[in-house]
Amino acid sequence: MTPRVEAGLRQADNDLAMAGYAVDGGFHAQACYHASQEAEKALKAILISLDSEPRQTHALEALVSSLAAAGVPTEPLTGLRLNALSRMNSATRYPDGDQAPSDLFDRVDADMAIATAKNVLAFVHSLMP
Repeated sequence: MTPRVEAGLRQADNDLAMAGYAVDGGFHAQACYHASQEAEKALKAILISLDSEPRQTHALEALVSSLAAAGVPTEPLTGLRLNALSRMNSATRYPDGDQAPSDLFDRVDADMAIATAKNVLAFVHSLMP
């Protein structure tokens, strides 16, 4: 594993830990954001480990498609709410009209985001040597 891949996975782990702190403190939008960041960084790390420079995107499904194109069996990611998690990257940070993200996300959203992120991270770790 290269230092760049290791750094990406360390940051993914760090983002997931931050999501846990945020949800425990009642900061649900921030928990969703950090969960989406964890999944993105983990998927990009596995692409980098395959000598494939990941696209600059927050779209998790696009990153999964890149993995599939590289020959990685991505079936374990099927059924995860990756599109919802991708949308959380922006929706959790910027107001929508007169509603702040903190008005729009609750514990159910945060728990789903963290569970999805944990599944992505477990998948990525299962592929690493």
